[in-house]
Amino acid sequence: MADLFDTAPAAAPVPDAPRPLADRLRPAALSDVIGQARVLARDGPLGAMLAAGRLSSVILWGPPGVGKTTIARLLADSTDHAFVQVSAIFTGVPELRKVFDAARLRRAQGRGTLLFVDEIHRFNKAQQDGFLPHMEDGTIVLVGATTENPSFELNAALLSRAQVIVLERLSPADLERLAQRAERALGHPLPLLPEAREALIGMADGDGRALLNLIEQIDGWGLSAPAGTALLSQRLMRRAAVYDKAGDGHYNLISALHKSVRGSDPDAALYWLARMLEAGEDPRSLARRITRMAVEDIGLADPSALRLCLDAWQAYERLGSPEGELALAEAVIWLALAPKSNAAYTALDAARTAARQTGSLPPPRHILNAPTRLMKDQGYGRGYEYDHDAEDGFSGQNYFPEGMKRPVLYRPVERGQERELARRVEWFANLRMKRNQ
Repeated sequence: MADLFDTAPAAAPVPDAPRPLADRLRPAALSDVIGQARVLARDGPLGAMLAAGRLSSVILWGPPGVGKTTIARLLADSTDHAFVQVSAIFTGVPELRKVFDAARLRRAQGRGTLLFVDEIHRFNKAQQDGFLPHMEDGTIVLVGATTENPSFELNAALLSRAQVIVLERLSPADLERLAQRAERALGHPLPLLPEAREALIGMADGDGRALLNLIEQIDGWGLSAPAGTALLSQRLMRRAAVYDKAGDGHYNLISALHKSVRGSDPDAALYWLARMLEAGEDPRSLARRITRMAVEDIGLADPSALRLCLDAWQAYERLGSPEGELALAEAVIWLALAPKSNAAYTALDAARTAARQTGSLPPPRHILNAPTRLMKDQGYGRGYEYDHDAEDGFSGQNYFPEGMKRPVLYRPVERGQERELARRVEWFANLRMKRNQ
């Protein structure tokens, strides 16, 4: 009896039956795949695996439209594995059990099974664990596809049994090659002026499938003369940028914004701010992160930066979008050009480390208040020197627990207003040394 989960030979297409362009151009060999030469080359991870004649489980991680499904199918063809495809969105445990049973029968007949799981990150942890015994005993070779960071979305046990292969978004040159392939399939060049063709490539935003869908739409217009960018923009919508406000895309862009500010590059910082705003990021979330930059990376080198960020945050709350976003942009520019110091950040970190190491050591008795006679008899407050009565308003007394070696926690930098703070730190340190001689 035929296996319900076997990949049956595709039926011959009915003459003139409509087939999407993306389906017609699906590569027939791995050498035809565009844009992934790094992993498919003979010395690349997948190329070396095929050259050795041994296919192992992999996770294909990359944005949409870069060939994850195609590569999985061609891996099965290249190694004579049965190709079985499921989606984590529509497949439950009963369906998976049937897939594993069929793969087990197929293996008994001498043929392996490549199980391609699209959107594998959508399976919960328990479901992911269900693949492990079948991977370990060779019942299946798992090829999972995900647009999310596997480090966060997949079980450690699953990751330990599968190699993560990173697929890159298609470059403009890759998309141009794909467009030329489409033109050969259509039998004529696209009716686009050069600037419109360039705009079309930009609209695809690194997604090969999106490009082919756009090309198919343009081909259906039946234009009698080449179109320009105005007509293209009027009839086509730019593909939405890949961005998940709760996922990897969010953290990648916020990291880019933060590091551009830290690197004193206002243009790059504005670019990443705009990317996030265009993608629909909540400006309030950005305001919070920008304020964090002020305390973490600017610090006391420019104490006004924190106040400016809080004012920008409040301005957005009062003005809303889009006017309030200008206040956030001004804060980003100021932070990028401000002198940088993380001295307070590292000082607090060092202080907390010291606090954990010293446990519950009490303060020295001379700086403790003594509101009762008993406490006075115990020596509380005895020997305390009132700094305002001391020469230069500085007594130089010890304020750390008795027996604790005095640490140096705050190390101001020679930038911005911390340059003056550094002089004060040195001045007090010298006075303290003299007073305690």
